[in-house]
Amino acid sequence: MTSMIPLLTEFEKEHIAERQALPEKYLGLSDAEMDVRIAAARQKLGNRLVILGHHYQRDEVIKFADYTGDSFRLARQVAARPDADYIVFCGVHFMAESADVLGAPHQQVILPDLAAGCSMADMVEPDQLENCWEELTQMGVASVVPVTYINSAASIKAFVGERGGTVCTSSNAAATLKWAFARGEKVLFLPDQHLGRNTAYKMGIALDEMVVWDPNEIFGGLDPDQVARARMILWNGHCSVHTRFSVRQIEAVRKQHPDVRVIVHPEVPWEVVQAADDSGSTEYIIKTVTNSPAGSVWAVGTEVHLVNRLANDLAPARTVLSLDRFGCLCSTMFRVSPNHLLWILEGLVEGRVHNRIVVPDDQKHWTRVALDRMLSIQ
Repeated sequence: MTSMIPLLTEFEKEHIAERQALPEKYLGLSDAEMDVRIAAARQKLGNRLVILGHHYQRDEVIKFADYTGDSFRLARQVAARPDADYIVFCGVHFMAESADVLGAPHQQVILPDLAAGCSMADMVEPDQLENCWEELTQMGVASVVPVTYINSAASIKAFVGERGGTVCTSSNAAATLKWAFARGEKVLFLPDQHLGRNTAYKMGIALDEMVVWDPNEIFGGLDPDQVARARMILWNGHCSVHTRFSVRQIEAVRKQHPDVRVIVHPEVPWEVVQAADDSGSTEYIIKTVTNSPAGSVWAVGTEVHLVNRLANDLAPARTVLSLDRFGCLCSTMFRVSPNHLLWILEGLVEGRVHNRIVVPDDQKHWTRVALDRMLSIQ
């Protein structure tokens, strides 16, 4: 039984008996055998199936995806396939939740491995957010718009949606902040402080107009004057992958490759963005590096599977290196394996659905509101 699985709602825990761990017969299969069997299962399922693959997935999984992209792009693809009965999301838990909310009523969303969670999403709990909201009210903060990064649980998205806020991704974070500031004097940005800080700073908001709210401290560890002066209230959360990148790494790669261009994801710390040549979402990184002049040398500060894929696709015309020489792996994304994908697809062929992700009805409406706002922001 899968008794230790992150990011499960109470509703899902009640239905955990419907799910099981990867059967032993799916272990130890050769890549060749899995490729043949996955292809056969996909053919049998036809248009009833759509497979979504996040850029950070390993190559042996993402090659089977009908659509690849970052969270924002994949969120848009859910509505593009109303004919599909099954949406198999090769990503992590919060992404599958969003797909369940945005999908049609008849569609079933499946996460190949329920252990594929997100440590950043775990850094904000509903009760912590409720306490924060109440304490901001006690501090006299009235004109605040909540914005949550898509890397958050459906319960958090629902809270934000009900209070006039929205969801953002790294692709539309700047547009989202403009949207929010048109509706309030302050933005409560969660759970990734770095994306919030880097995006706001790039828009011209000074660092001294930003404060970090620590959910483990009374009133976030802040005094009323600090909050009153702030335009951005940043949740004390981060991505454990992207915070591994450092200014020292940039300095080292510049010494080794004097002509290198450094591009990083905005989930990295502020000082790393300042030391880099450019920053942007996963899609922006791919577009920028791909369209660069032949002979360009790039050091990329994001998840290593994406970096390696870029390096292979663009060689020998361009040189693409990981900014972290040891690689920067998202271990929870890595949990989704071709073995899991094969098990899921053969189960569907046999009429069995494993690892379905269901957002409870009491969260679904406001989560949908928040996600629809995200998709409407240009």
